[in-house]
Amino acid sequence: MTLLITEQVNPETVGIDEVSTLELVRLINQQDQRVAAAVADELPRIAAAIDAIVERWQQGGRLFYVGTGTSGRLGVLDAVECPPTFGISPDRVQAIIAGGYEACWRAVEVAEDDPDAGAQSIIERGVTAQDAVVGIAASGRTPFTIGALTQARALGALTIGLACNPEPELATVVHICITPVVGPEVIAGSTRMKAGTAQKMVLNMLSTGVMIRLGYTYDNLMANLQLKNEKLRQRACGILQAQFGMSKQEAIELLSSAQWDLKVAFVMRQAQVTADHARDALAKSNHSIKRALALLNRVDKP
Repeated sequence: MTLLITEQVNPETVGIDEVSTLELVRLINQQDQRVAAAVADELPRIAAAIDAIVERWQQGGRLFYVGTGTSGRLGVLDAVECPPTFGISPDRVQAIIAGGYEACWRAVEVAEDDPDAGAQSIIERGVTAQDAVVGIAASGRTPFTIGALTQARALGALTIGLACNPEPELATVVHICITPVVGPEVIAGSTRMKAGTAQKMVLNMLSTGVMIRLGYTYDNLMANLQLKNEKLRQRACGILQAQFGMSKQEAIELLSSAQWDLKVAFVMRQAQVTADHARDALAKSNHSIKRALALLNRVDKP
């Protein structure tokens, strides 16, 4: 049986254990430079996936990432960063990893081989036809992930596959398949390297693209940021200073009057309304600053 591309020996890195350290990292860097090009080849499918996820989200659906090993951990990483970055509820983007969350910090690789466990994980999360499920598997044939995707599709959910081999097995059970083919790894089979990097890049595009389309940014600013620590409060001040040309003290006073809700502060300043009016407009606009401003503009017009 022909080895998957992700499992093959890379002829360009043979002898890597006998070169200088500088040459070693140069070889790794040269291979890494191929990742962005492989992702670029998949942009039409990534864009299609974003639009399809947005359509489900606007119907009240959720986004799930499913994977095992490195792929599963990357899904967890992307999911947990969405709420603080974009101000969404944690249940709207969820991650399922074979072996449970313990597998985030300790390998539970045996869990990969059980398609029934993958299917059961979808049932346990209550996935419905409104939801979108992204199955992540460098090989494209991981039983747990395929089991999860098969079950999700049977329930009517949108299914998306992310693999790093051409014509992967999971393509047969998904609506959209994204396959950045990065070639053999620097160290044969170590798909945490180029394949993992490609998967991270695609997941960045998926979640960020979805949130932009939903209006959870303001231009290219993280205006829905949740200000849960001092670093983030300082970042919010900087955003307001840059956007409105105000002093740091003015930014602090505005955020304080908005009860440290950056979205509310944006709308207050831009529309010159009270905090209560800003919150009301945001609530009616699904917490999109631009839609809230448009709503207030229509209300103000005779």
